[in-house]
Amino acid sequence: MLRFKFEAEVIHWRGPSPFFFAPIPRPYAEDIRRISKEVTYGWGVIPVEAMIAGVAFRTSLFPKDDTYLLPLKDKVRRMIGITAGDPVSVDITVGPARR
Repeated sequence: MLRFKFEAEVIHWRGPSPFFFAPIPRPYAEDIRRISKEVTYGWGVIPVEAMIAGVAFRTSLFPKDDTYLLPLKDKVRRMIGITAGDPVSVDITVGPARR
C-alpha cells in the first residue's frame, strides 16, 4: 500500500461523460506506477481510498497525461460542497481492490 497527502484544484472533464476530478501531483505518479501492477484490476485503473474534508470514499484513479486523476463522485462533492476550481486537500491510500 501507498499513502500520501496532496493539495489540488478540482477540474471538470467535459468529455463524452462529464465528471469532476482532483489531479494527482506528478511527483506521486511515479510511486503509483511503481506499484500499479500489484494493485490494478485492469485497464490501468488503480483502486484507492480517499478522504477530503472528513469524507472518506472508495474509487479508482484513472491514468491521464503521465499522472492520474482522482474521480470525485457527485455525492461526495455535494457532501463537501466543492466544484470545479475549488482547492482540496486529499488524504489517499493506494491499495488492492477490496472484494
